Amino acid sequence: MADMTQSNSTASAKTEKTGAIARFISATELDTRLLGMVGALLLIWIGFHILSGGLFLTPRNLWNLSVQTASVAVMATGMVLVIVTRNIDLSVGSILGFSGMIMGVMQAEILPQILGFEHWATWIVTLAVGILFGGAIGMLQGSIIAFLNVPSFIVTLGGLLVWRGGTWFITSGRTVAPMDSTFRLMGGGTSGSIGATWSWIAAAVACVAIVAAILNSRHQRRRFGFPLRPVWAEYFLAALGCLVVIGFVAVVNSYPWPVNIARNYADANGIAWPDGGLFIPHGIAIPVLMALAVGAVMTFIATRLRFGRYVFAIGGNPEAAELAGIKTRWVTVKIFTLMGVLCAIAAAISTARLNAATNAQGELDELYTIAAAVIGGTSL
Repeated sequence: MADMTQSNSTASAKTEKTGAIARFISATELDTRLLGMVGALLLIWIGFHILSGGLFLTPRNLWNLSVQTASVAVMATGMVLVIVTRNIDLSVGSILGFSGMIMGVMQAEILPQILGFEHWATWIVTLAVGILFGGAIGMLQGSIIAFLNVPSFIVTLGGLLVWRGGTWFITSGRTVAPMDSTFRLMGGGTSGSIGATWSWIAAAVACVAIVAAILNSRHQRRRFGFPLRPVWAEYFLAALGCLVVIGFVAVVNSYPWPVNIARNYADANGIAWPDGGLFIPHGIAIPVLMALAVGAVMTFIATRLRFGRYVFAIGGNPEAAELAGIKTRWVTVKIFTLMGVLCAIAAAISTARLNAATNAQGELDELYTIAAAVIGGTSL
């Protein structure tokens, strides 16, 4: 009898614990699938950290990873819309390589003859031309998919081969370098980072934006009569978001400039070299800021604009969306055009980081981009 009573008590305690967790998740409206993926990511990171002898979870490695994945992150934001509308884009890596080569040739061979070397407008013209080519390629592929009813898999698979060949054709396989010094800032590095002070300012702005977004969400819920989250849940979400931002900035500010670069900087600016060396933090890299900005804009487009509602309507039921008056073909063209523009922005980041445009640039990025979108929660 005593054993049965103890078993019932244990089961009751487990039920109460499970119920408390469920109520917490329900109150905060946290995405359980996202929590599971974050947990799996943390386990993978810890495993890599152990296998690498304590080298993986270091400020230097995490900073470099954030810079290296920025271009994929930019393209993944567009791939979400492509996949939601029941399409796929296998050509993003090749479009990145083609756009990157166009931008490389522009600033290394064409613009110096017109504007001269290191002209202030070189990077602007280069980026504009790259975005123009990327958008045109995306529009072409989207038009074939939408108006000729060719499956996106076939069109973009052909694009993968065509634009990769076009990359080689432009320079007959040559690597084009170097890039404009201002353009290179988009690739990160010691000069392509905003430093500790501006990083903390950016963190403060981000925290204010998080709190403002939560307050606005609560105001909108009350305005339209939707259920409100408990006040403690709002505080928790605001604190969690701010904690993530502050933790990220603390990590990137813990990665200092290399000793030789810091010494050259000190000599150039007449700074006495201390015995323990000069600690100059990198701060947030510019390509990471670009990726975050693109993510914010794409989130706004997907959740706040009519275009975003059309995208999800088409993904839910294309026939019903067309009967409802949505021009599904034009929406498809716009999605692939946007994907091409994002590929060009990613190409600028990648080319600036390498300080060169190469024929191998963007290879397999289509797989990384699709994987990033799916791991982020997009259903294939």
